[in-house]
Amino acid sequence: MELLPVTGLPEVRPGDDVAALVAERADLEPGDVLTVASTIVSKAEGRTANFEDYPVSGRAQELADKHEAIAGEPKDPRFAQAILDESAELLIDVPFILAETRFGHIAPNAGIDKSNVPDHDLLLLPRKPDESAERIRAGLEERGHEDVAVVVTDTCGRPFRHGQTGVAIGWAGMPASRDWRGEEDRDGHELGVTVQSVVDELAAAANLVTGEGAGGVPAVVVRDWAFGDHAGSDELFRGVEEDLVREALREWEFDG
Repeated sequence: MELLPVTGLPEVRPGDDVAALVAERADLEPGDVLTVASTIVSKAEGRTANFEDYPVSGRAQELADKHEAIAGEPKDPRFAQAILDESAELLIDVPFILAETRFGHIAPNAGIDKSNVPDHDLLLLPRKPDESAERIRAGLEERGHEDVAVVVTDTCGRPFRHGQTGVAIGWAGMPASRDWRGEEDRDGHELGVTVQSVVDELAAAANLVTGEGAGGVPAVVVRDWAFGDHAGSDELFRGVEEDLVREALREWEFDG
């Protein structure tokens, strides 16, 4: 497959049409997958904020104080309040805050970023990334680019490993996962658990092109990649009832 960077995109402002910006600069073909960094999606949707937008609650002050006492580093209680406002649940509050966003993604600080945000203190994740991806896909269709899937990406770390990788937080026009269960391996053994998260893998591949920091390439076209003749699934975020890690964290907190 090919990974084609979409270059020349301007600084995205609230109200900008991401589909139009990409369509003007990318030669899209049917079957392509467009990966778009959540950074520009959030900017277009006005998901920026300043610290003064967050009056500090008692819970936020408690989190900031606890973080400083245990982690040894000060934490702005207004930032803690922003995390609380963007979270459905806090899984860990020290030595860092690990939160579940309101759309199901789990990330440090609820995925709130403080870099590449001109004139603002904070950049929040899109409220509903699946809907964001669908709007971009529909916008591309309106401009004659049919059968183009869209994946909204972010970067985050992984348990037990150093470094960050690209992940999908929203998608449209394709399943999230390729389900191999029921198929056979080369020795004829039936696969019983293998579900391949293709949107995450495409996001990670695209992140090799977009890079980090000041790269300024927030969109990548994936070409000549095929889903294949497999069952598909849109289950990406593991439910609470089947999340053994979350269950262990709760037991640890209770025992503590």
